[in-house]
Amino acid sequence: MKFRLFGIYVDNQEKALKFYTEVLGFTKHSDFPVGEARWLTLSSEGAGDVELVLEPNSNPISSTYQQALFQAGIPAMGFAVEDIQAEYARLKQLGVAFHQEPTSMGPVTVAVFDDTCGNLVQLIQG
Repeated sequence: MKFRLFGIYVDNQEKALKFYTEVLGFTKHSDFPVGEARWLTLSSEGAGDVELVLEPNSNPISSTYQQALFQAGIPAMGFAVEDIQAEYARLKQLGVAFHQEPTSMGPVTVAVFDDTCGNLVQLIQG
């Protein structure tokens, strides 16, 4: 058994695709219609066949879950980076809103930003 797909709820798939590709640098992997929504996945360099699914936030259960995580300040997803200070500076220059600047937490350093699609996302180095 191995990891294959991870999903994150987004309030707008097109807006999320733009943010996750143009700002964060992921690559669109799959994009095709599924009912009123899309099966929309992203990949990242070095991740093999693991994909991130941009799930539409179109039902009350997912909406409540997403909003509760955001309001509690809990990141919905974490991404590993080699140099968190450089990535923080790059994303800040692109206008990304951070809720937590890079902070040392024992063996790791973390930062948290708003993905503009209803989620907090954590950067992790270490």
